[in-house]
Amino acid sequence: MPDLGRTIDAGSAWIASYCSHDFTIRLWDLAAGKTTCKLTHHKKSVRALAAHPELYMFASGAPDNIKQWKCPNGEFVQNLSGHNAIVNCLAMNREGVLVSGADNGTLYFWDWRTGYNFQKLQAPVQPGSMDSEAGVFAMTFDQSGSRLITCDADKTIKIYKEDDTASEESHPINWRPEILKRRKY
Repeated sequence: MPDLGRTIDAGSAWIASYCSHDFTIRLWDLAAGKTTCKLTHHKKSVRALAAHPELYMFASGAPDNIKQWKCPNGEFVQNLSGHNAIVNCLAMNREGVLVSGADNGTLYFWDWRTGYNFQKLQAPVQPGSMDSEAGVFAMTFDQSGSRLITCDADKTIKIYKEDDTASEESHPINWRPEILKRRKY
């Protein structure tokens, strides 16, 4: 499987981030044509990258967890743990929703600021397909940021949209602020 590359617009400079099966992410200064840093925090191969559309940050996905980073130096921000599958793809919208898609067909929706996983979905398998074809290989949000488009292993393209009838009563969020407390060392 080839390495994955993404370009992040940093205002006047462009930074290319490159992830690989050697468990690393490399940040490049495209103007200078050289690597600025190599991030080695993942314990397994990094398979996905997603740039935040407004903040100068990005996320990386691997089977061990999803990590948030700040550009341009690749400062580690936080882990988003809990998607216990091989994460193949990430997508981000302007409202601060990060979505991770995995080999087992699961989609996890995360709050960017807190790292809280507020929704989990299982991608439906196309009739006639095997359960092993449930994997999500690629995803992106449309221009409005309200529809998620996925490419799945069962050779389908699926479009998910927000539930307009959802409310706090119909879809309660079991949010516990104590999960956000970080230890300072």
